[in-house]
Amino acid sequence: MLNTNMNALGIIFPNSYDVLVPDLVNVRMMASIPFASRYRLIDFILSSMSHCDIDNVCVMANNNYHSLMDHLGSGREWDLVRKNGGLNIFPPFAEKGNKPYSGRVDALASLLGFLRNQKEKYVVITDTNIVMNFDFNTMIKSHIESGADVTVAYNEQELPESLVQSKSNDKGFYYTFGIENGRITKIYVNPRETGVQNFSMNIYLLERELLIDLINTAFVRGQAYFERDVLLPNLNKLNVQAYKYDGYVARITNLKSYFDENMKLLDDYNLDSLFSGFPIYTKIRDDTPTRYIEGAKVQNIMVADGCLIEGEVENSILFRGVKIAKGAKVKNCILMQGTVVEAGANIEYLIADKNVLITAGKEMKGTDTFPIYIGKSNTI
Repeated sequence: MLNTNMNALGIIFPNSYDVLVPDLVNVRMMASIPFASRYRLIDFILSSMSHCDIDNVCVMANNNYHSLMDHLGSGREWDLVRKNGGLNIFPPFAEKGNKPYSGRVDALASLLGFLRNQKEKYVVITDTNIVMNFDFNTMIKSHIESGADVTVAYNEQELPESLVQSKSNDKGFYYTFGIENGRITKIYVNPRETGVQNFSMNIYLLERELLIDLINTAFVRGQAYFERDVLLPNLNKLNVQAYKYDGYVARITNLKSYFDENMKLLDDYNLDSLFSGFPIYTKIRDDTPTRYIEGAKVQNIMVADGCLIEGEVENSILFRGVKIAKGAKVKNCILMQGTVVEAGANIEYLIADKNVLITAGKEMKGTDTFPIYIGKSNTI
């Protein structure tokens, strides 16, 4: 439990890396992409904050936010219904001067009035393209003990090919760090090095008053990006400490990584690694348990509630309300909420968005390196 003079305000950016998965964010944002049969990506960071007593959370939506607002509602599932604080969603145009933002500095500048009126000592800033079960209290404790001005979370991993091979910045900025004795001495923007790197998780912790000062200065100068334009030029002036995270990390960088990170959870070791910490909460949908009709064959699957399985399913992720008819075969697939696979259909390495209909007798097969994606509400 945090001390009352050491508590934290959470700020979540749900749109920052939408450009990485254009198919999946056509009707939603990164934060509301379904993951692991019954969750959305934002559920993991919100649950982590809730368990660490971060009960004042701002979600800085930029566009396509209807799905996210429907999912979050009042924030009850994450215990964020509060008289003071709680869940606050800030869409563009919420106030007269607000507009869609181009970077974190823009977004945080529009939030300055709100920040000045809050009581929390610290601010935690995060994105939603990384799935993890994160202990913010441990990070805050490390921040206090190190005497840092800013603490940045990172993990050690190789850079994803989809980012390294990009020939432009149109896939967003990513960062790695040079670290000496726990202090970040260098920030590399969109590096292309191979091998294990100190890869930023885009989680930042600093005092609220310092954040207000930094954003005020950066906004006046016309700067846009918090990491590149605020932290990088001030590494010699600010004590920027690195916080290493050793827990399970699923990083979404393209459609293929989305497919792979879901499929990894069919391995019990990975599933336990992700869910063995704090419980992960999501929007409650009162539905019947999944029913397996006589003759159904299933092997190594993750299934949410409300499904009806009469056919064969293997190595697949089924979200709520999926129906697999008798004689249908599903292998190595991700089927989102409401997908129906009719009798005799045979599908493999396929990602079906919500309410997709695969009609009787159809055969569709992708590969492990190129899964097929079918958009929301399409009929095949």
